Formats: sequence, C-alpha cells, structure tokens
Amino acid sequence: MSDLRITQAFLYMDYLCFRALCCKGPPPARPEYDLVCIGLTGSGKTSLLSKLCSESPENVVSTTGFSIKAVPFQNAILNVKELGGADNIRKYWSRYYQGSQGVIFVLDSASSEDDLEAARNELHSALQHPQLCTLPFLILANHQDKPAARSVQEIKKYFELEPLARGKRWILQPCSLDDMDALKDSFSQLINLLEEKDHEAIRM
Repeated sequence: MSDLRITQAFLYMDYLCFRALCCKGPPPARPEYDLVCIGLTGSGKTSLLSKLCSESPENVVSTTGFSIKAVPFQNAILNVKELGGADNIRKYWSRYYQGSQGVIFVLDSASSEDDLEAARNELHSALQHPQLCTLPFLILANHQDKPAARSVQEIKKYFELEPLARGKRWILQPCSLDDMDALKDSFSQLINLLEEKDHEAIRM
C-alpha cells in the first residue's frame, strides 16, 4: 500500500473517531416524575429517601412539615414530596396531593397494633382520594429487619389490599435500610408503572 493510501486510511479513521466523540449529541434527558410520600411518623420515610440519595444517616431528621428530594435513578428522576406523619399534620396531607403522578406509602411492619390500624386507615383514605385513586402506588412494608416485623402476606391481608385496590396500579414490597438492592428494585417497578401510565396518556 502506498504512503498516500496509508495516510488517507488514517485520516478516515481519525474522522470516524471525531464523529463518534463529538457528533453523537447529549444523551436523552431522563423523565422526571412528581411523587408524594406519606406514612405515619416512625415508618422510616425520611431514612429510606435519604439512603436512596446517598445522604449520611447521621444527618437524618424526622420530617415535621414536608420536604422535597430529587431521587435519581438510571432511567428517571423522582421528585418526591415527603409529608410529615404526625397526628396534627396528617389531616393536611390532601393539600399537597395536587400535581402528584404517583404515591409512595411507607408503613412500619413492626409497629404496634394501634399504629398499624392508623396506617391502614390512612392508606385506605389515600387509595380512595379523588386526586390519588388513579395513580400508581408503591406500598413499602418497612423495618423488615426487626424481629416483630409482619410479613408482606400478613400486611396484604390486614390492609385488605386485594379487594380495596382491585383495578388500581399498586405494588406492595418488603424493605429495610439493610437491603438497598431490594429497595431500588421496588422503585424500579414503580417507575415502570409510571412509564406505562405515560404511554397510555399518549395513546389517548
């Protein structure tokens, strides 16, 4: 091969490399979804969201009003509005539902019977609320690492999820701070439900 052909071959390879590096364009933007996160005080909402955001657990303070976190995932960004779960705040939850595209409900699976009953009532109210009833729900049975934790099947039966949430999009998953892979998988399932709802809206 002549020197000229060799030079031309190298120039062409340089052109292909330049085109691959500089002309590919930026990656597509990840979709963003606005979610509301509710649950009783002590259910672990703040700790779970902080862990997903890679924040230090030492800085976690229970939410008394509301807070907003942008939780990044590979295929989406979840803008989560977390509402405080104290008795005197729960009656105002519905004021913050507007604009939500999905719901995260966190419950303490190792809580007392009274707290579990209160969580059950709040979840039932959320599932039937006009602004939330058509949205995807991720229900997290937290604190599965505690000895008194109830199983997912026990929670499903006690909360009467099958009859109450029939026809709705919902996921019930066990979780704890010790198993982040399972927690991230739960959120991935929620993102799939959010994407399905997006596609349905486009077809309509």
